[in-house]
Amino acid sequence: MIMMFAMNQVVGIIGASDNPDRYAFLAAESLMCKGFQVLLINPYKKNILGKPCYTSLLEAPLRAETITVYVNSERFKGHLKSIIELKPSRIIFNPGTESPECYSALHESGIQVVEDCTLIMLDSDTFKTY
Repeated sequence: MIMMFAMNQVVGIIGASDNPDRYAFLAAESLMCKGFQVLLINPYKKNILGKPCYTSLLEAPLRAETITVYVNSERFKGHLKSIIELKPSRIIFNPGTESPECYSALHESGIQVVEDCTLIMLDSDTFKTY
């Protein structure tokens, strides 16, 4: 039942990685195993885990309801305008990626800001999509 619900949910991963030791790789793998569609954002890679990578969320063919962040705050700022334009339901800042200077702009656009670990949320069934 959870799998059926998840299959319709699209999650964007800013900072997707092809390194199996990186949390962004583990998150992509876990999301896909749980039935989520993933949009992998990495301007330096062609594909990861057999999925195409995009340079930005605007280039992706689908709209993400949730975005999970795996880049530092300086790199994140380069994505802020497109995120506000796309208006996902929420954005998850994983540990070490927090960007408090961007939170007010996200809140003003109606985007829920979450500081949490995507992997822990998935493992504890608190990743609930919106």
